[in-house]
Amino acid sequence: MRRMERSVAWFSELEAEDRAWVAQIVQAGIRSFVEWYVEDDGGAAGRLPERGERAIASAVFGAAPRALAGVISLQQTVELVRLSIDVVDDSLDDLLGDEAAAVHSAVLRYARDVAFAAAEVYARAAETRGAWDARLEALVVDAVLRAEPDDTLHSRASALGWSTRGGVVVVLGDLRARRGESDLVDTTRSRARDRGLDALCAVQGERLVVILGGADDPQAAAEVVLGSFSDDAPVVVGPVVDGLTAAHVSARVALAAHRAASGWPEAPRPVLAQDLLAERALAGDGHARRFLVDDVFRPLDEARGAMVETLAAYFSCGGSVEATGRRLFVHANTVRYRLRQVADVVDLDPTHPRDALTLQIALILGRQAAARL
Repeated sequence: MRRMERSVAWFSELEAEDRAWVAQIVQAGIRSFVEWYVEDDGGAAGRLPERGERAIASAVFGAAPRALAGVISLQQTVELVRLSIDVVDDSLDDLLGDEAAAVHSAVLRYARDVAFAAAEVYARAAETRGAWDARLEALVVDAVLRAEPDDTLHSRASALGWSTRGGVVVVLGDLRARRGESDLVDTTRSRARDRGLDALCAVQGERLVVILGGADDPQAAAEVVLGSFSDDAPVVVGPVVDGLTAAHVSARVALAAHRAASGWPEAPRPVLAQDLLAERALAGDGHARRFLVDDVFRPLDEARGAMVETLAAYFSCGGSVEATGRRLFVHANTVRYRLRQVADVVDLDPTHPRDALTLQIALILGRQAAARL
């Protein structure tokens, strides 16, 4: 122990309780070696019984609390094992005299087996931690999808390395085929981390859900993890929301858009949920329908310049500006001006086929809503 304090800088910085556990591990290791050596009749044949690393791991490291693996890293443990073996090996000649040679050989083999045992201890700890992290991550993602952000959401996410307090976006789509679940999640997280994004991932059946933190641009953020999704199915991106506690809003929109995405086979990948308003409304998404009425139809209806009338005539005339002008008894340039005003008010261009579809559905829903009043 004095040798450790002199030779290992970080050892003296450990808590007294942790140093005591290290001392107990060293004592258990020496005791186990002696018992192991004696079983072979004093090591007369220079061999040790074949117990295997699992038995050594139990004998040497079994008494230590599992939490110690989180205090002392594997590299530090190997350093302590190497130093302990050196101290024991240096002391054998003084302790045993002429009989030391056979024991030196046994110590070398024992050191190898202890090293394997230490690796096994840390591997099991990592496997347990990985399984726990996966369950915890799945709980966080599930809470977001079910719109149940409670007081534990941030603490659980923080335990998984989540540090973002800014923009959050939810991306979801079908799984990429022939990939292990844990490998897929690790790869997705790594891709996000390389671009400065936090990521929480969960596999739900054939669907992968990714929550990205630090995402100001939803399209750009989704493209970072696009490789984790199937090439043959849509990948949908919800809107950017403020913080993890509001992520359920982005998730709700993304889920509705994903269900409706089959209505637009030519959609880009990834596709913004906002660009699927028409399909979502036709699929019965109440939020999309309310948005089309409240944020598209009503602003046009309340604006000056007969925008709704112009739009209706434009669509009924098959998108012909000249025919629309004749129907409304106005110049074609007036029609063009009004159409540009529509684009300015609701950010939807009537001359663009996709936007025209969305505007047509907004007109229908708006008229139906007005008729019910």
